Amino acid sequence: MRQLSRTQLAATAIALLTLTSPALANWPEWRGPDSNLVAPPGDYPIEFGPDKNCLWQIDLGGEGASTPAVWDNMLFLTLTAGDQDVVASYDLDGNERWRKVLSPARAGKHRSATGSNPSPVTDGKVVVVYFKSGLVACLDTEGNEKWRVNLQDKYGADTLWWDLGTSPILTSAGVCIAVMQEGDSYLVTLDAETGKEVWKTKRQYQRPRESDQAYTTPAVIDLDGREIIVTFGADHLTAHDAKSGEQVWELDGFNPQEQGMWRVICSPTIANGVAVVPYGRGSFAAAVDLTKGEKPERIWDIEVTGGDVPSPVIAEGKVYLLSDKGDLTCLDVATGEVVAEGQLRRHRDRYFSSPLMAGGNLYCLREDGTMFVVAPGEEFEILAENDLGDTSVSSPVPVDGTLLVRTRNKLFRFGIKTE
Repeated sequence: MRQLSRTQLAATAIALLTLTSPALANWPEWRGPDSNLVAPPGDYPIEFGPDKNCLWQIDLGGEGASTPAVWDNMLFLTLTAGDQDVVASYDLDGNERWRKVLSPARAGKHRSATGSNPSPVTDGKVVVVYFKSGLVACLDTEGNEKWRVNLQDKYGADTLWWDLGTSPILTSAGVCIAVMQEGDSYLVTLDAETGKEVWKTKRQYQRPRESDQAYTTPAVIDLDGREIIVTFGADHLTAHDAKSGEQVWELDGFNPQEQGMWRVICSPTIANGVAVVPYGRGSFAAAVDLTKGEKPERIWDIEVTGGDVPSPVIAEGKVYLLSDKGDLTCLDVATGEVVAEGQLRRHRDRYFSSPLMAGGNLYCLREDGTMFVVAPGEEFEILAENDLGDTSVSSPVPVDGTLLVRTRNKLFRFGIKTE
């Protein structure tokens, strides 16, 4: 990777920060308020660890893989503690606000997974959590439980081959969850106040073996004043009306050779009406124009070294793909043209966390707890390689120029310390 001068780095960072539009300070779900994994402008730390630029660190008293959600001075996360599903809240000084034990947990199957993979979502009034056990629970921000529903008890058993991955989302109609598995697959929306079913829509396609299974999280977008849920799984990109569950359109062609074992893990990322959809276990990516009403169109569809697990980052007309092995690719969103390619250090551990763009740099977390900070440009340059001392598959969360990083057993807040 080409070494950039300090002047070039500063100019790149200033240009990126200038071009980046302000975003909400809250981080209500794992992809952020705009669902594009781009942080608000800020002076984020580059070098950090348990003993450097660490504002605080806490032991969570359990393990988990979910990414925290943040609203004002409150953060929420899920974990498995003592074989129980647990949701906990902390303030931004690292003080525990409350902890709620919900139900018996179901353990993870993959070595990197837990029963607490799905990330919470909040709107500042409620927080919704989801676990591999099938439990969906809604609490107010003070930890008072409003309702709970077990989807597996109510609608049928979990038939995924691996661990639960999808996270709940909030729409104006309630809490929406995608269940895309072998056999009965569906989208369901539950009333945020009562937990009662608002609508349930079958979303099932006859696909080759395992290609009907997905671990992706839907996204909510506004299309011409209509609230739409965009979902990828079972080799189809679909749009459903958020209020009624009615299917608006579907787009296939994401498995042209009808291959088996093409389950999808990474979620599409959407920006400015364009969805970037990695597929084929990280071998392909497509850009889809969602603004064409009932006939979405592919802008491009290419073979590329992309992400199988990490979701893309879209920032300033560029899409950044991180592969499980640490390959970095930057594409022009409009054309699919390769702008830059690079490679993080080869290692036996993989990159399962989705990267974050913060302060003009990419933050890429490897499974063993190594966080790379990378400057994009004509080439990628590694600015720092930070050891967190604990494994992680969660995504970093920006908070007012600092970073919250959840590892399997701990939670850190990193920021630039002034002596």
